[in-house]
Amino acid sequence: MEFLSDKPLLITDTILRDAHQSQAATRMTIEDMLPALEVLDSIGYYSLECWGGATFDACMRFLDEDPWQRLRTLRAHLPHTKLQMLFRGQNILGYKHYADDVVDMFCAKSIENGIDIIRIFDALNDIRNLEQAIKSTKKYGGSVEATLSYTISPIHNEDYFVDLAKQLEQMGADTICIKDMANLLLPMDAYSLVKRLKETVGIPIHLHTHNTTGTGDMVNLMAAYAGVDIVDTALSPLANGTSQPATESLVATLKGTPRDTGLDLNKMSKAAAHFRKVAQRLKDAGALDPKVLNVDTNTLLYQVPGGMLSNLISQLKQAGKEDKYYDVLAEIPRVREDFGYPPLVTPSSQIVGTQAVMNIVTGERYKMIPKESRAMLKGEYGKLPGKVNEEVRAKAGIKPEEVITCRPADLLEPELPKYSAEYADIAQSTEDILSLALFPQVAPNFIKKRNLKTPPVPRTIEPLEHREQERSVAPISRG
Repeated sequence: MEFLSDKPLLITDTILRDAHQSQAATRMTIEDMLPALEVLDSIGYYSLECWGGATFDACMRFLDEDPWQRLRTLRAHLPHTKLQMLFRGQNILGYKHYADDVVDMFCAKSIENGIDIIRIFDALNDIRNLEQAIKSTKKYGGSVEATLSYTISPIHNEDYFVDLAKQLEQMGADTICIKDMANLLLPMDAYSLVKRLKETVGIPIHLHTHNTTGTGDMVNLMAAYAGVDIVDTALSPLANGTSQPATESLVATLKGTPRDTGLDLNKMSKAAAHFRKVAQRLKDAGALDPKVLNVDTNTLLYQVPGGMLSNLISQLKQAGKEDKYYDVLAEIPRVREDFGYPPLVTPSSQIVGTQAVMNIVTGERYKMIPKESRAMLKGEYGKLPGKVNEEVRAKAGIKPEEVITCRPADLLEPELPKYSAEYADIAQSTEDILSLALFPQVAPNFIKKRNLKTPPVPRTIEPLEHREQERSVAPISRG
């Protein structure tokens, strides 16, 4: 087989974000990262994925860290490498839709504090939920990586994703990301999809997969043959299983080929030596369960991402129904069909998974319907990809005329002035207000404790009306 591209394959390493989010519940601290940053910065990665996703919440909730300060520290120690974050479209980093002014300011402040590339996805692939984040990222000089949330269903096929990529390119995407969060994209399908995308759109293609089902390395290799521009991998101490395939393995595989990455395995070995100690600390602390390293081909049957599996086990333990695990796994595809085949990624994975647990634990399907399920069935998260089971919608107490058909955020008034007034006594910056807006259960206590430890600083809270005028944030060029 011949490579369809002779350009070096670019690598995004996830060791600072998704690797430890997938394996160790996002428990890596900035102190764990600091000793390796200089060597990471010298390797020559396309980017380092280091912020967003669950890191923001985990910093405040579990690690007693300010997520904004973490970003500034990473930026200061990684001057030559682009920094990348994961952003849930209109959900930002939370679990509900936020008003456009909050999305706009969050993009502005992310870029101002050091982010170069924002990977923007929507759990339902509703492109209306990406509009504001794409517009704001470009407005403030960031690079937009617009995302296809990959899944398989009667309505999700190659044509669906190629058409979606064309729409995202027209919306202003700088790169298209295939986000294969559950490692469902099989190697030959990866080759075919990447080849079609390269023939159809004129911007780079970036592939993100995991190794949950044991196919990740093959997926990356076949995508490399098909001409993919960039792939996500993780340094070996926190690679594989529910994380990404190992960086070193792919770099070694492509050495001497037309897709040779040109990256230095000796430098990676030095960085890996440090992260092996970090991985051991996480294991000793109980944050990294060796089970996450196992191949689980059930994912191919049930399409359940690794992080969702651990959440289901926890819910069943609390209910004393651990013996119902496989019943719940079998129920998940049925709930997903009833809900119109949403891809299973945050927050839809938690919503579908929790509903499946309730259906099994109560012994009656849809006897209990959480408010999040109702919100999804009503259209508050956006347009569901397929046909919804109207009987289930009726059980949730939603009339046909109540279903939201517009862009959900169009129903939201600007929120930043409200949050600014509500938290005027504790917020010391616009960044604080954004933290408080996204995580009102966690951020107030964190910020109060932080304010006690450090002397108050002059408030740098900007006018918070939603602005159409461009702010003077200079675009950052690195690497």
